[in-house]
Amino acid sequence: MTTKPPAGHGSELKWFKSSHSTDDGPACVEVATAPGTVHVRDSKNRLGPRLAFRPREWAAFVSYAAGR
Repeated sequence: MTTKPPAGHGSELKWFKSSHSTDDGPACVEVATAPGTVHVRDSKNRLGPRLAFRPREWAAFVSYAAGR
């Protein structure tokens, strides 16, 4: 996992908002995929920090979170 993608990496990504996020709620997550990387950011702070995961790491997290 990295905490921020390389400079210039992000505006060309197509971001998708989580189906569990609301426009007025505190939990707003967006995800974008690129070859070999899954990017995650706070939809309320689009220029703020982002996380980047390898697909296998992201799949493990989603599987874990879905069971909670």
